[in-house]
Amino acid sequence: MIRKAIIPAAGYGIRNLPATKVIPKELFPIGNKPAIDYVVAEAVQAGVTDILIVLSRNKTEVMNYFDRSPELESYLIERQKESLLPLIAPTTLRIQYVRQQDPLGLGHAIQLGESFAAGEPFAIMLPDQISLSRTSMLSPLIKCFEQYRTNVIGLQSMKQELLINYGVVSASRIKARTYDIDSIVEKPSVPPSQLAVMGRYIVKPNIFDKLRQTKPGFNGEIQLTDALNNACQSSRMIGYAYNERWYDTSIEEQYIKLQHRALQLKTRNNK
Repeated sequence: MIRKAIIPAAGYGIRNLPATKVIPKELFPIGNKPAIDYVVAEAVQAGVTDILIVLSRNKTEVMNYFDRSPELESYLIERQKESLLPLIAPTTLRIQYVRQQDPLGLGHAIQLGESFAAGEPFAIMLPDQISLSRTSMLSPLIKCFEQYRTNVIGLQSMKQELLINYGVVSASRIKARTYDIDSIVEKPSVPPSQLAVMGRYIVKPNIFDKLRQTKPGFNGEIQLTDALNNACQSSRMIGYAYNERWYDTSIEEQYIKLQHRALQLKTRNNK
């Protein structure tokens, strides 16, 4: 069983400037909840009990969101609005935080979670990639891990022109939704397939050894993709292809579509 998940949330959100100068992209609203709330709820639904969120020094608002707000609680009680208290109740999930002091890449952010993982396999969940599916997108990856006992990566078939934004795999199909992954390349100019990595991973603890062996690449950053590519050269790696709709909150057009879809679902559920 996968009990732990790491959510890397330390980036500057360059693609979302100028809003991210003051608002972490992880707190961008989707309906009346921030993006990272959806990711944490997804982890809980899949059975995760402990989460490590990797932050930078300008992301303390993320910590505040998952903490209590006694002042706001008192305000609501004084005005007889106790019915709103469940909306601001802190999560019962165990959430820890660590700071990434320098922007050295996604791979470096994951390295900071080695003591948190404590030798267990764990999930990695990127908070800017979200699905509004009623079932957790992490659950099928966990099932694949339990079957194959090796690293598992979430995938989705993408249009050719969008692949430049993602890691892309070279893979061979095992059955309907599962693939053997041969290699992964980050933001390729010539994609090896149309299967893009969708920001959900289940990895074994030896990924930390691979990260230590990974040399800094573009902009001096340590890339998780490079470490995973290294890992699949020496051991089996499975890809699970989602059919569900995903949205990337870093891409303005997709974020707007996500907002619209969330409103549609809320309206439908309120009828």
